[in-house]
Parts: sequence; structure tokens; C-alpha cells
Amino acid sequence: MAGSGTAHLRDGLDVVLSIRNLTVEYAGRKGERVHAVSDVSFDVRRGETVGLVGESGCGKSSVAKAILQLPPPTSGSVLLDGTEMIGLGGSALRNHRRRLQMIFQDPISSLNPLRKVKDIVAEGLRIHGYADEKEIRERTLDMLERVGLDPDTASDRRPHEFSGGQCQRISIARAMVLDPEIVICDEPVSALDVSVQAQIVNLLEEMKARYELTLVFIAHDLAVVKNVSDRVVVMYSGKVCEVADSDELFGAPAHPYTRALIDAVPEPDPDAPVRTGALDGDIPSPLAPPSGCRFRTRCPAAQEVCANVEPQMREVRPGHFAACHFPLEDGVGLSR
Repeated sequence: MAGSGTAHLRDGLDVVLSIRNLTVEYAGRKGERVHAVSDVSFDVRRGETVGLVGESGCGKSSVAKAILQLPPPTSGSVLLDGTEMIGLGGSALRNHRRRLQMIFQDPISSLNPLRKVKDIVAEGLRIHGYADEKEIRERTLDMLERVGLDPDTASDRRPHEFSGGQCQRISIARAMVLDPEIVICDEPVSALDVSVQAQIVNLLEEMKARYELTLVFIAHDLAVVKNVSDRVVVMYSGKVCEVADSDELFGAPAHPYTRALIDAVPEPDPDAPVRTGALDGDIPSPLAPPSGCRFRTRCPAAQEVCANVEPQMREVRPGHFAACHFPLEDGVGLSR
């Protein structure tokens, strides 16, 4: 059940990115407030891949953009190696953004259709003060080759001449050419064919190993998240509801919402029993979130306390945290 709290944060322990009490609100068309992200906290260790999952509309992309100050969040804290990102501007923010790069969901619309590939990839180098055009060209062509594109044929073409998977490779090259420490992958494979998805995921894994990257991997495809993530953060309606290591979370979810997400993943076995327990209803409106637990309107175990008291993140098993008044035991039963 969606709640608040910071019990799951790991102070020290080589944490490179720490998001604390992040809130993102937008102005609606009639002046009302859209509560996209409400009091979200999580952290990422150096070299780790943290998966951020949840249904569409739960606030995952808003969290990613707020980390990069695109736009800045309404409130909260984003610490990059102990440096507060919120409030930075000008050259100070630009210098830190070089360390933080993003790969966007739609690989085609994220690329300027009027520019050649070599200029798209090299743009960041020029913005960040690389003045030697020979070095810029060498770094650009080398990175295109590393992401699996032929620099001789690709560099002078424009994005519309490439497939979706090839455009995503260009996007990865654009992010990686600046030699970042952290890459935020905002659903980088959701717009691609299944066969191409595997290629892009493998490329990201290769890049992570080669450049010792730290990844924040956002997706609603739990199968992908399970394969690539060391730790998983589950979001619902702008709130964090569960955090655990990947194997632990998928093996024994403590939160009813996480259990429902896992049950919704189809089994590639025609003889497998049909799973029941699909959630009824939709995510509540971000204009007027429910009181108490935001998941209570769809939760089969909701009780009166869920409407009156917002659950706080707490450790339900060693290293496994959930915001729920009645967490599951071993991923299957309700504890009272």
C-alpha cells in the first residue's frame, strides 16, 4: 500500500544518488494541483542497477525528470555524491548533468529530425566545452561503433532513416559519449519490438560493465526489470510502496500491489494454471488521491485503518521494506 517514510534508505555504503522526500506537482488546466509524485525516497549505490516499476501514470518518469531538474521538483532533495542538485543553476548544474545522463522512452521523437546523427551525438561534447573538433569527431565515431552502428554509413544520415532500435542505439551513444557515471533509462525498450528489446537490454548491460555505470532502470515490464536490476523500487500513484533486492522481491513480495503486478505477468506455458486476482479499477486520480493508503480503493485486504492512517515504510523482512498495514507473508498470505 502506497505510503511514505525513509526506513529503506542506506546512508553511506557508497551511495552515489539519494532521492529524499521528492514531491512533484503540476498546475492543472483549471488551476488545480496534479500530485504526480508525493514524498518519494530511494537511493542508488555506485555500480548498482535500481529498477523503478509500476503501472503507467504512477509517476516513474516524473521522478526521472525531477532528478535531472527537468523541471526541478516542487520539494525534496536530490543528492549526487553528497551534493544537493536542487537549487543549482548555470554552469554548476551543467557540470553535474554531465555525470547524469538519460535515455528516453521514445527513441525516435527524442532525436532532432533535422540534424545528422554525428551532430546529435556530438552536441553534448560541444555544450560541455570540448573545443577540439578532431577529438569530438573521434569520440563520436568511436561511440557509434561501440553501440553497434557503422559510423561510416550512419554519421551523415538523419533519424528518420533508421529503425526504432537503431534510433535507441543513437540515443545510447548520445548519453554515453560524455562518459557519465549514472544513466537513467526511462522505459528504454517499451516502444521496441520484443526481439529488439533483448538487443538493447544486452547493449545496456555491456555498457554498464565496460564503463562501470550506475543505472536507474524505469519500466512497467517486470520480466525485464527482474533480469537487469539488483534492487527494485515499486511505485503506486506517486508513492513508493515496496523496496527490496530483485530476487527477494520477485520471490516473496510483501505488498499486495506488487503481488498483483507479478501475477499479471503471463506464463510462457500453455499448461500453466490461469492466475486470478487481477486488480479491479484504475489508479486513482492524481488530482484527488485517496486518504490514508492510496492503494486501498483497489486492495482486497483494505480495512478501516487503511483509509485513516497512511502506512509508513518499514522492514518486514531483512532488507525488505513495504508500506502496508497488512503485508503478505512469504508473498502469499496476509498477516494480521
